[in-house]
Amino acid sequence: MAPSVADTEAPKQIHPAAAAVERIKERLKANPNSGPAYPTYLPTFDTSEKFPPIELFEHSDPGLRADPAKPNLLTADTKLKHLSPYLGTEITGVQLSQLSNAGLDELALFTAERKVLVFRDQDFKDIGVERQIEIAKYFGPIQRHPTSGNVKGYPEFHVVYRDPEYDPFTEYATDDRANYTSWHSDVAYEKQPPGTTFFFILEQPTLGGDTLFSSQVEAYNRLSDEFKKRLEGLKVVHSAVSQAEHSGRRGGPVRREPVETEHPLVRVHPVTGEKALYVNPIFARRIVGFKKEESEALLGFLYDHIAKGADFQIRASYEPGTVVVWDNRVTVHSATPDFDAQIRRHAVRLTPQAEVPIPATFA
Repeated sequence: MAPSVADTEAPKQIHPAAAAVERIKERLKANPNSGPAYPTYLPTFDTSEKFPPIELFEHSDPGLRADPAKPNLLTADTKLKHLSPYLGTEITGVQLSQLSNAGLDELALFTAERKVLVFRDQDFKDIGVERQIEIAKYFGPIQRHPTSGNVKGYPEFHVVYRDPEYDPFTEYATDDRANYTSWHSDVAYEKQPPGTTFFFILEQPTLGGDTLFSSQVEAYNRLSDEFKKRLEGLKVVHSAVSQAEHSGRRGGPVRREPVETEHPLVRVHPVTGEKALYVNPIFARRIVGFKKEESEALLGFLYDHIAKGADFQIRASYEPGTVVVWDNRVTVHSATPDFDAQIRRHAVRLTPQAEVPIPATFA
């Protein structure tokens, strides 16, 4: 029997990001002010780190317990600026780190309703790793990424890092690619993919580096009733295999055997009851029961529909103290590496898992 991807011995080369981080650490020893402002969150790529398969768990969304008026989240001091009718709200005047359990319930509900929340002037990056994990895991067990850089001793963190030493986007660039837009929902291959998700900035260019978000609810709503009837009941295979193989080829970790999971093409949010497309070109591979050409044609149409839907997309911009909270169940997003590669961008994601996707039925 062939060895599993996770158990196959990694190539002897060093992951390019790991090599860059080691150079940064050496400089920091000589001059502590010569590198990242938050060196604790530098990514690590330990190829000996291994995780067991993720077991199914019961999940009840905190938003189901929330007071619809949200008195703990939306206080007299809270200011809202909606970015689009369909998704996205910028929020000031409230600290995520100070929310009570009732406030966190309301955060889950508001995130489900508005899809993407952009919190300004937060102290979240300075409250310490334990408190950050404590807040995020209120929404579900935090996914430990099988291949990305994480924080040493804290595999719950998914680290996003780019600086003059290391530009991850060059590894994905090809002569055939005109842009880097890559719509996806995080780790959609998991049996219980993420729900309420946290992303906080440590260092950011003054211009550029936004994240694009699109509403999969509105993408579904734009379709005709007859087309919706044909989508509901379909299942799509989401795969982690290519991600694992890519990491292994670069000398990176494969901490867990990659999974392939069938999810409904149209899912229902457990709190709002909204229906949303659940498909993306990064992890989706085929529609179950369709022939190859049929699957490619239908998925191609949906990807094109999502990508062209500028009227149900937003750009989330970053500044010091920004924390973005979004619902991975009903959105897709893409990085925009439009800033100079000589500028450092350092951020961290905490990715609580949610329920097994609920299939939609047409009514």
